[in-house]
Amino acid sequence: MRPLFVLMLTVLAASGVIAQQAPTFKSGTRVVPVIATVTDAQGRLVPGLEQEDFTILDNGKPQEITFFEDEVRPFTAVVMLDFSGSMTANLELLKRASEQFLIRMLPQDKAQVGSFSDKIQFSGRFTNDRDDLIGALGDLQFGNPTRLYDATYQSIHELKPVDGRRVVVVFTDGDDTDSKLGANDVLKSASEHETMIYAIGLESTLNIGGRVSRTHPDRVLRKFAEDTGGGYFELKKTDELGPTFSRVAQELHSQYTLGFTPTALDNKEHKLELKMKQPGMTGRARRTYVASPDRLR
Repeated sequence: MRPLFVLMLTVLAASGVIAQQAPTFKSGTRVVPVIATVTDAQGRLVPGLEQEDFTILDNGKPQEITFFEDEVRPFTAVVMLDFSGSMTANLELLKRASEQFLIRMLPQDKAQVGSFSDKIQFSGRFTNDRDDLIGALGDLQFGNPTRLYDATYQSIHELKPVDGRRVVVVFTDGDDTDSKLGANDVLKSASEHETMIYAIGLESTLNIGGRVSRTHPDRVLRKFAEDTGGGYFELKKTDELGPTFSRVAQELHSQYTLGFTPTALDNKEHKLELKMKQPGMTGRARRTYVASPDRLR
């Protein structure tokens, strides 16, 4: 993000000018909202784009963009952290890193923190009090197995009553080992409830009985992020944790909101594709939506 854009965010947040409600669509129309993150060839966020810079495809067919907004919109997030046995040596580092996300929340943003191992915990309520959220990290407990899919699914469930942008930020250093639900259950729920998943995976070192091995983050994390329009970050060093959590907050405050009116409400799942007209730019957004009047505003 450019320094000027960061300065503008700070000034707007301090003055209370940043929009606090969800985008307003024209009454009587059904609009498919598309939240887009745009990066350049070096992976830097791109501000200041116009509606004409985007193309949206619905089942392969270009759509007329009927809504465009380049404003900072509040989000509600669950920050769900892997507190299983493999993370024992790095738990304090993980807590400090996740604080980097929490302290970058704007006044209108809200969050809960949570953890998963053989059990799944939530801090209990969505709040914009960053001190409360940071304090709640100290109440989370660790265990042994890794219920990654169950925890992500339950995080989506926590967000169901929330209006506006719903986000799950999930971190793990390994594979799911003990969930009752599968990856497809998570993706189906995220699609139904229009929840964006940001996933952070870490390769870490595990010492069991003197035998050292490397853990690898679950491969499905990338699919969670790509299908829902979030971001996926795979790390090899613990000192990358803090900057990565900061990057997630930065992205959430740098997104575009687009919308189009579907040509048919056939109650079927449609494939979405976001394309950028300017060379070297990449746009990320969710890959599906259900063309149902019950799902669309």
